[in-house]
Amino acid sequence: MRFFRFFSSLAVLFLFALTSGCNTTKIMVDSMDPLMENMNAAVNKHTDVALVKAAMPAALIQLDGMIEASPDNTKLLVRTAEGYNGYSFVFVEGKDNERAMKLYYRAFQYGLRALKQKEKFAEAFDGRIDEFTASLDVFGKKDVPALFWTASSWLSWAGLNVDDPEIFLALPKIKVMLKRCLELDEAYKYGMAHTVLGALYATRPVAHGGKPEMAKAEFDRAFEISQRKLLLFQLMYARYYTYQIQDRALFISTLNEVIDAPDDLLPEMGFANAAAKKKAKMLLKDVDNIF
Repeated sequence: MRFFRFFSSLAVLFLFALTSGCNTTKIMVDSMDPLMENMNAAVNKHTDVALVKAAMPAALIQLDGMIEASPDNTKLLVRTAEGYNGYSFVFVEGKDNERAMKLYYRAFQYGLRALKQKEKFAEAFDGRIDEFTASLDVFGKKDVPALFWTASSWLSWAGLNVDDPEIFLALPKIKVMLKRCLELDEAYKYGMAHTVLGALYATRPVAHGGKPEMAKAEFDRAFEISQRKLLLFQLMYARYYTYQIQDRALFISTLNEVIDAPDDLLPEMGFANAAAKKKAKMLLKDVDNIF
C-alpha cells in the first residue's frame, strides 16, 4: 500500500504546484530526484509483478506530467524512458505488439530528448553513420543511462516494426550507441548493454546475416558480469540466441534455469527476476510452436 500512497501524495503535491505557477512546478519537480531515485530502487526490489503492473500506468502518466513541467530535466527524461521501456517489455510486448511499438517509441523519444541536449549529437543524429559515430564522443560515463535506454528502446521499436525501411538506417546507429555504452561503463545494469547487443546480433538467422558467434560472446560477457544473477539475461539468451542456432534443448534448459532460480537471487533486481520467471514459463509452454 505504501507504493500507492506515495503516488497519491505525489499527485496532490503536483496538482498543488500546477496552481502555483510554472516556475514553482519546475522547481518542485527538479528537487524530487533523490525521492524518485529511492522510489525506483523500491520498485526494482518488488517481487509482486501483478502489483507493479497495476501501479505503473499511473506512475508513467505522472512522469509525463513532470516532464511537461520540466522538459529539459535529463534524469527525468531517462527515468521515464526506462519506465516505458520496462513496462512495454514486461506487460505489453507479445500481447499487443502494436501498442508495445508505440510505447517503445515513446521511450525512445524521451531518451533522445535527453541526448540531443548535446549539440554535436543533435546535429549528427540524422546524418551519415560516420558523423553519428563521431558525435558519440561528447558523452561520458554519466551519460550511459541515456545512451542505453535510448538505444534499447529504439531497437525494441525496430524489432516490432520490421516493415519500415527506416530500421535499416537505425540499426547501425543503435549498434554504435550500445558499443559506446560498453566503452564507457560495461557494468551498467549488470552488463545489460552486452545482452541487448547480443540480441541484436541474434535477431537474424545465420543465412540472412546473423552472427551467432558474436551474439554468444556478448551474452557470455553479460553472464560473467552479472554472475548469472539477473535472470533477464538468460531469458533473452533463450529467446534470441538459442532460437537463432535452433537448439531446442538449450532453449529448454536455459528457461528452466530461470524458473528454478531462487526468488532472492538478486534482491535489488527482484522485480526483473520475478518478471523473467513469469515470461520464461510462458515461453516454455510455447516451445512446440517456437521450434
